[in-house]
Amino acid sequence: MTARILVVEDEEPITVLLRYNLEAEGYQVEVVGRGDEAEVRLREAVPDLVLLDWMLPGLSGIELCRRIRLRAETERLPVIMLTARGEEGERVRGLAIGADDYVVKPFSVPELLARVRALLRRAKPEHLSSLLKSGDIELDRETRRVHRAGREINLGPTEFRLLEFLMQSPGRVYTREQLLDGVWGRDVYIDERTVDVHIGRLRKAVKRGREADPIRTVRGSGYSFNERFAGAAA
Repeated sequence: MTARILVVEDEEPITVLLRYNLEAEGYQVEVVGRGDEAEVRLREAVPDLVLLDWMLPGLSGIELCRRIRLRAETERLPVIMLTARGEEGERVRGLAIGADDYVVKPFSVPELLARVRALLRRAKPEHLSSLLKSGDIELDRETRRVHRAGREINLGPTEFRLLEFLMQSPGRVYTREQLLDGVWGRDVYIDERTVDVHIGRLRKAVKRGREADPIRTVRGSGYSFNERFAGAAA
C-alpha cells in the first residue's frame, strides 16, 4: 500500500522539491498552497501524513494543526511542521499545539525523508516495505543487508544509500546533482564526480562475472536502476 501525503506549502520551489523527492520515494503526493483550502481537503479525505508550513495564506499552519487535533477523524494524523522559525520557543509551541515533528528551513532532504519514514513506521507500518527487490537483487532496509542470487553483497554506507535510492524508482534517470541531494543531502558540498566514483564502487560490488549490470548510465543525463534488469547477462 502506498502512503498518501498532503503537502501544505505556498512556496513553489519548496513544493516542487518536496513533490519530486516524496514521489521518488513512492508516496502519493497532493499539494495545497493555502491553509483554509487544506482544511477543506482534510474534511474530504484524510491522508496518511501532512507536511505543514507554519506561515500560510488563508489560515496559519499552527492554527490548522490545532484544528486537526480537535477533530476525531484527524486527531492522530501525523503532522510535520515546516518553518523558517528555528527558535526554541517556536519549536516548543509547534510541538505543544500538536505537531509530531518539526523541521526548520532550509532542510536536508534525506533527513526530512527519514523523519517521514519514521512517523509512518509508527502510525502506518503497513505502508513501509522494508524489502526492495528487483531481478535477483534484494535490499533489506531494516537489516541493512543486500543479497544477489543468494549471496550477500558487502556495501559501504554510501553505496547502500545510493542503491536504495535508485531501487526505489526503477527506470527513473537521476542527474548527478539529484543523486547528491538525495543521497548525500543538500547541505553537503562535494564535487559531482564523487557520484561517478561511488557508482563505480557499487557496480563492482553487485556485479560478478557475466552478471547483468543493474545500473544504467544515460549519457549526458545521469544514472538509473535499470527497470528491465533481470539478473543475468544476455
